[in-house]
Amino acid sequence: MKALSIQLVLVLVTLGILYRVVSGSGARTQAVRRLSLLVFGAFAVWSILSPSVWTSLAHLVGIGRGTDLILYGLVIAFFSFVVTSFRRFREAEIRYTKLARRIAIDEAPPAADPLPSPTRAAGQGESAEPGQADRRPELDADV
Repeated sequence: MKALSIQLVLVLVTLGILYRVVSGSGARTQAVRRLSLLVFGAFAVWSILSPSVWTSLAHLVGIGRGTDLILYGLVIAFFSFVVTSFRRFREAEIRYTKLARRIAIDEAPPAADPLPSPTRAAGQGESAEPGQADRRPELDADV
């Protein structure tokens, strides 16, 4: 029965990590990650000083050996690392794509005028007055 309960706990922890990693990227999520890293570091120091702690914890939760408990923990840690890295790389990829598009638009030469004015097309665009070639006769009627 204890083996089933530890399996349930490990599955729930894995799902919880997945939810926290996928659901948010704000200050709260970053704080939880930092606190988790701090707890992990403290526990690592404690386990180095007293290696039998793993065996005691393993027996407490229904696992035979401490090394198996470490393996389960590392599988969960690796899974959370992979998911976090995938998400971070995906966000960076999207950001780089947007940046590349923005640079391409900013550095693109201006578009040529696709429709020439009617006076230039008919060869009437040359006049002695500057700006006369750009005048449109239909607008002169209103003046």
